[in-house]
Amino acid sequence: MDLGAFSLSGKTVMVTGANTGIGQGIALSIGRAGGRVIGVGRSSMEETASLMVGQGADFAEVRADLGSTKEAQAMFDGAWDQHGPIDGLVNNAGIIKRVDAVDFTEADWDQVMDINLKTMFFLAQSLGRRAIEASRPARIVNIASMLSFQGGIRVASYTASKSGVLGITRLLANEWAAKGINVNAVAPGYIETNNTEALRNDPDRSASILGRIPAGRWGVPSDIGDAAVFLLAPASNYMHGAVIPVDGGWLAR
Repeated sequence: MDLGAFSLSGKTVMVTGANTGIGQGIALSIGRAGGRVIGVGRSSMEETASLMVGQGADFAEVRADLGSTKEAQAMFDGAWDQHGPIDGLVNNAGIIKRVDAVDFTEADWDQVMDINLKTMFFLAQSLGRRAIEASRPARIVNIASMLSFQGGIRVASYTASKSGVLGITRLLANEWAAKGINVNAVAPGYIETNNTEALRNDPDRSASILGRIPAGRWGVPSDIGDAAVFLLAPASNYMHGAVIPVDGGWLAR
């Protein structure tokens, strides 16, 4: 199917955290748009690979510990050398720790910040370096959050990391837009994933959240995946440093 300005035919996109949830949804959306996906994560991506093959899309699995910046950078360079130039990067991998601020530990802080923000930046740097050296255009889509705009509760390091994701998205756009590298972000609202399972299982919190969402439902991973495809495709050629909330109207409330 010719998707025109929304096609990713012939493009190779790396998606971190592609084994489940939003990352899996992004991978599947890229596949439907004709793109090839390199899925990165610590755990098996067998389910994602099976779903990609089922829709006739190309998927390659790469295992890496994204909590280690050095390992993440080595993984990226290895993937570029093995699979060919990488046209797009979706920094989706992330973790969350829910603890009262007075009880938050340094380990809780560092683990979240290392994966959600530090590795996100250095993977983007890796793509930027290779693309600039090769005089190639590239796309980076960072997965932000409603907590890029709001404070939240009991998620200190997650809030800090996602506020940082939005800031780094804008910084990289300022530096790289003229070099043909588009850097943008998607900010998911409340999506049905492992990260939100505790909230969905809490009757009071779930009712409170749904009561504020104008769409009246939790989002699903494909809602985020399709927005990511837009930012990876030619349709968004003149978008740099933008963040697209995909939140069922949460921020408009």
